[in-house]
Amino acid sequence: MITYAEALRIVLEAAPLLPDEPVALDQACGRTLSAPIYSPQCVPPFDNSAMDGFALRLDGSTATAGSEFDVFGWQAAGDAASVAGNGAWEIMTGARLPDGLDSVVPVEQVEVLRSEGGRPLRVRLRADVAPFQFVRLRGQDVQSGEQVLAEGVCLDLNALSLLHAIGAGQVRVRARPRAAVIATGKELVSQAGQALQSGQIRDSSRPALVARLQLAGAQVVADALVGDEVAAFDAALDQALAAGAQLLVSTGAVSAGRYDFIPAALQARGAHILFHKVAIRPGKPVLFARLPCGALYFGLPGNPVSTAVGQRFFVEPLLRGMLGLPAEVALRLPLLAAADKPEGLRFHARARVEIDASGQLGVRVLAGQESFRLKSSLQANAWAVLDEAGDQAPAGSRVQVMGWGHATPLQVNRQEQA
Repeated sequence: MITYAEALRIVLEAAPLLPDEPVALDQACGRTLSAPIYSPQCVPPFDNSAMDGFALRLDGSTATAGSEFDVFGWQAAGDAASVAGNGAWEIMTGARLPDGLDSVVPVEQVEVLRSEGGRPLRVRLRADVAPFQFVRLRGQDVQSGEQVLAEGVCLDLNALSLLHAIGAGQVRVRARPRAAVIATGKELVSQAGQALQSGQIRDSSRPALVARLQLAGAQVVADALVGDEVAAFDAALDQALAAGAQLLVSTGAVSAGRYDFIPAALQARGAHILFHKVAIRPGKPVLFARLPCGALYFGLPGNPVSTAVGQRFFVEPLLRGMLGLPAEVALRLPLLAAADKPEGLRFHARARVEIDASGQLGVRVLAGQESFRLKSSLQANAWAVLDEAGDQAPAGSRVQVMGWGHATPLQVNRQEQA
């Protein structure tokens, strides 16, 4: 076995940085920028009103309550530029400030003294008006030429909203890694609603793995379930490669049992095994290889949590490397209770980050950590990573805490009070 740090180094060194491609902005959600974005314009593009009210010209002086102004015009959102002199203009929220005016008083702070046809013609201030109040200045949010997003940013809805605002109709992003999933095991049943025969179980790992790959930025081009026969496995592998898979992930058949055929099957195809077995739990038998065509291959153990650990701590870092995303930075939080762990193995534990009554964050390793157990994952919002040394991590010791997965926000629970 090798350590996790050594295995991760091998994975990252093998990760090819994918080429970039242009995509329309409405197709860019979840994609990774291949170059920084500079704004071609100011945001806002012109001085505009933050309130419904009246625009005034103050020239740096405060207008006091009781001051009166004649109203010379009206400006609604969407109206073109207007030129104003002294006096006031009625103005709507978001409307362009008429040239020559520099401040806005809200309609609630104005008394209309005279009107005609529903239009105010003279107003009196009910409160002082400070210079530039309730005015959104041109470029106050974004300056023309300003870098707004860096290379390697994954575009979320907030980023897309800003890109719309600056008029970026197209962006350059990394090509999506093309991935394939192959589940192995004659005991597996693919359909959730299918009745089970004696000795069968439902394949819960493959659907979750496909979904996690997609959330991590991959395009899943093939998805298969095969038994324990090498011929069926080879056929599924050939179909995945024909579909353009650059990364293949299988579940099961990588340990040391009679039916764990994948290492030998890969070697028979001329694959180069980069590592097989890592000092971790769960997921120790994980395998990483390069196929003769250059495609990369992960063989993950078949137990559901072992598969999840392999995806989260091996496959996802590889995808990040292919997409040009920066390395993740783990939190370090105190354990809220002591946690047992296997001696000499890095332990990836399903855990819950909690906040106590004083606002302090901590992490709790959940009960039911066996790799076949799924129910405890419902309570988890994070992974707690316990180092190789020792067989117990004491309460209060600080451990690495990683999010549940790419694009899955960390939702912190308030610690239950006795």
